[in-house]
Amino acid sequence: MEKMFETYKLPIIGGVIGLIVALLFVTIGFFQTLLIIILMGVGIAIGLYLDKSHLLDDYLNDKQ
Repeated sequence: MEKMFETYKLPIIGGVIGLIVALLFVTIGFFQTLLIIILMGVGIAIGLYLDKSHLLDDYLNDKQ
């Protein structure tokens, strides 16, 4: 089973994400789901920017 997951990791993850998005469309509607997806994308973009620019490294290292 572990070997099968390693072989088909990306299609399995894509299928799970597709299932979650489909359930969100059915339960809360199209526009609310679209807003969630857009806000998730913005959050990911900000996180990647902060990770690459190292803006929060000093702050996070001081708090530990």
